[in-house]
Amino acid sequence: MRKIGIFGGSFNPIHVGHALIASYIVENSEIDTLWLMVSPQNPLKENSSLASDYHRLRMTELVSRRLENVVTSAFEFDLPKPSYTIDTLNAIQKKFPDDELYLVIGADNWCLFDRWKAGDEIISKYHILIYPRRGFDIVIPDKYSDRVSVVDAPLIEVSSTQVRERLAQLKSVSFYVPEPVEKYIIENNLYM
Repeated sequence: MRKIGIFGGSFNPIHVGHALIASYIVENSEIDTLWLMVSPQNPLKENSSLASDYHRLRMTELVSRRLENVVTSAFEFDLPKPSYTIDTLNAIQKKFPDDELYLVIGADNWCLFDRWKAGDEIISKYHILIYPRRGFDIVIPDKYSDRVSVVDAPLIEVSSTQVRERLAQLKSVSFYVPEPVEKYIIENNLYM
């Protein structure tokens, strides 16, 4: 039985924060492999500045291939849109019934968890690993303590929104995104 971490996101674009958190979680939790699950459509976000699925997938692959036990997944691309986490997790569990799934989310998403579709079902069926985000307190009710835990990953002060804004202003994104991602963005004229 494998323990698979599912770290979903728009990755629009993937940045050094995503890479550091992925690496930290693989090294400091019980999961065996971490899937960077590129989401075609997040139901809680608007998609006006979303790069194509293809570009976001390619940029994520440029990062995952450099990290041990981290892979890029397009699993959600074949599911109905928008992408609801419960549907994704249930579909993965159906395909891999012997594996144990761990949902990896930031503290910001944990604070919104009551807005997620079937949040109680997610907690009852799957493990949740929460990484810290500045400005968001992580409070885990006692009734969830066996299913939900905190991973003391480093706080990263970078966001995809910041990266897109810098690119739109023709500012450098060196040190915001891994070098291969920066090169890919420039070569494909993304977000500018």
